[in-house]
Amino acid sequence: MHVVAEMVASVHSFEAAIGDQVSPGDTLLILESMKMEIPVLAESTGVVSEFAVAIGDVVNEGDLLVILQ
Repeated sequence: MHVVAEMVASVHSFEAAIGDQVSPGDTLLILESMKMEIPVLAESTGVVSEFAVAIGDVVNEGDLLVILQ
């Protein structure tokens, strides 16, 4: 499953690590926009297999953030 950005923001921090088992509602990473922190949540059960971004990257709506298997 691909997790994508829902807005323009910068990547603030990772809350999960590659190899972590996640469930719906678990926080994968935190985006920051206009001094607000926006959690990006898992929508399904899976294992974090890849982060497609790095801390400090600016992402646009629809950009790939995380791949879950």
